[in-house]
Amino acid sequence: MTLNCCIIDDEPLALDLLESYVVKTPFLNLKGKYLGALQAMDELQSSEVDLIFLDIQMPGLNGLDFSKIIGEKVRIIFTTAFNQYALDSYKVNALDYLLKPISYLDFLQAANKALRWFEMVRRPSAAVSATTSAETVTPSAPAVLGKEEIDSIFIKSDYKLVQVKLANILYIEGLKDYIKIYTEDEPKPLLSLMSMKSMEELLPSSHFMRVHRSFIVQIEKIKIIDRNRIVFGKAYIPISDSYKKEFAAYLNSRSINNSI
Repeated sequence: MTLNCCIIDDEPLALDLLESYVVKTPFLNLKGKYLGALQAMDELQSSEVDLIFLDIQMPGLNGLDFSKIIGEKVRIIFTTAFNQYALDSYKVNALDYLLKPISYLDFLQAANKALRWFEMVRRPSAAVSATTSAETVTPSAPAVLGKEEIDSIFIKSDYKLVQVKLANILYIEGLKDYIKIYTEDEPKPLLSLMSMKSMEELLPSSHFMRVHRSFIVQIEKIKIIDRNRIVFGKAYIPISDSYKKEFAAYLNSRSINNSI
């Protein structure tokens, strides 16, 4: 897989350094480099870019504000000399945060993280297209077509990357800008500053289902459903009307008698 990228930095030396890093990274294709976000904004409208290496402190329009107005399909890796922006970078779902001076090793690790993210998002789409063209899925035979099977994901928590085994996850709860991941093997949930949408994109839909604006559950872990609520120990997960039809279809495919 090749990722189209661009670099935005108001320091010419930093711009040239990052360009040299991109050139020697086989899976990166440089589409442009810009000395400011305003300059980049005009040209990026007509350029298909997957990834932006983005400075934060820039005149006119800073990197944090710029990241909020670009499309959701474009991912960000921040490059900055100021570590006080680390928390802000999580709030805009940046893939990584590189502190200047940036070594090629740090750059490559961040680029590889971006590559893994795009592989998880794109490969399943191709698999679904191939599957749906080869066979017909009828309403009487519900199917869950999902993301490529993966064993674990890495979650940012307390400025660390924590590997979470998917098999251990019970459910995920969304709380504004944060999520809580509840697992079988830990007494307390893992807290991470990311959106439910980003989390949902990472999880294979063959195993996980969103049942509420604030909840995603692992469907194989469901043991009890009580009056339109999924029961995990002392926790009761509501099934909202928006997701009830999809969840009922899943139950109908697995149940002799279903009523929720």
